[in-house]
Amino acid sequence: MIGRSFGVHDGTFHADDVSACALLLLFDQIDEDKIFRTRDPDVLERCEFVCDVGGIYDASIKRFDHHQIEYSGRLSSAGMILIYLKDQKVITEDLYHFLNQNVITGVDEIDNGLITPKIGHSTFSSVVSSFVPVSYDADQEELFSGFMQAVSFVIAYFKRLQEKFEYMQGCKGYVEEIMESKESLLIFEKPIPWLDAFFDNGGVKHPAKYLVMPTGIHWKLRGIPPNIKEKMKVRLPLPANWAGLSDKDLEKQSGIEGSIFCHKGLFISIWETKEAALEAAEKALSGDAK
Repeated sequence: MIGRSFGVHDGTFHADDVSACALLLLFDQIDEDKIFRTRDPDVLERCEFVCDVGGIYDASIKRFDHHQIEYSGRLSSAGMILIYLKDQKVITEDLYHFLNQNVITGVDEIDNGLITPKIGHSTFSSVVSSFVPVSYDADQEELFSGFMQAVSFVIAYFKRLQEKFEYMQGCKGYVEEIMESKESLLIFEKPIPWLDAFFDNGGVKHPAKYLVMPTGIHWKLRGIPPNIKEKMKVRLPLPANWAGLSDKDLEKQSGIEGSIFCHKGLFISIWETKEAALEAAEKALSGDAK
């Protein structure tokens, strides 16, 4: 057995085997100089981790393939490795769900043919596959180079997602503190990711209709969705006669100095100052809009 080694099939690669390798590298389970792309059973047998080849799914012996007829699940090697990292407590349950919901489920389902990407939509899986050499007769050295380029890209992306997750986790306490007021308007003094934390903390039953928050040098008034799945809907739309207006036109219609923009979807508006945003919120909540 070669400790901290990774075995995967040679030839063309896809997002699932690339992601499995990237996850193991990112979370320090394997070494980059011990990656073997081969179908030689003698080499694979000596690898500590084997993914997407070999016909075995057994996390207890670190074998993660989904191609065998005995396996009827929805996972690819990417999802199998993510579950392994969670079960081994290499990553937390919360980080597992974040990565799974944001990228890995899509990798699994595309690789298993459970969803078909729409025309004009470039998926994460298609971006990763673009690292495969263009020439169909590329040699193994060129394919290995392309695989490692794809792995580096995916590691960087996963690391960015991990940083985003950790930042969001760090903001949860502040969101929960603001929610304690049980008011119809939530006022944040700094820009933060609030949506997931709001609904994780019982936001579905919270009475808030809007929030006011800084955005760059300005302030936004944003309608709150009814739930996490309907992010583009709001519990109470902004006044209908503000829709799509900006600058002087919005100022004239709203009667508020410092007007910048109101989205035609009536879920968000931008104002020059906090005071203007609060005035807009008051009018929207009371129905006192011109």
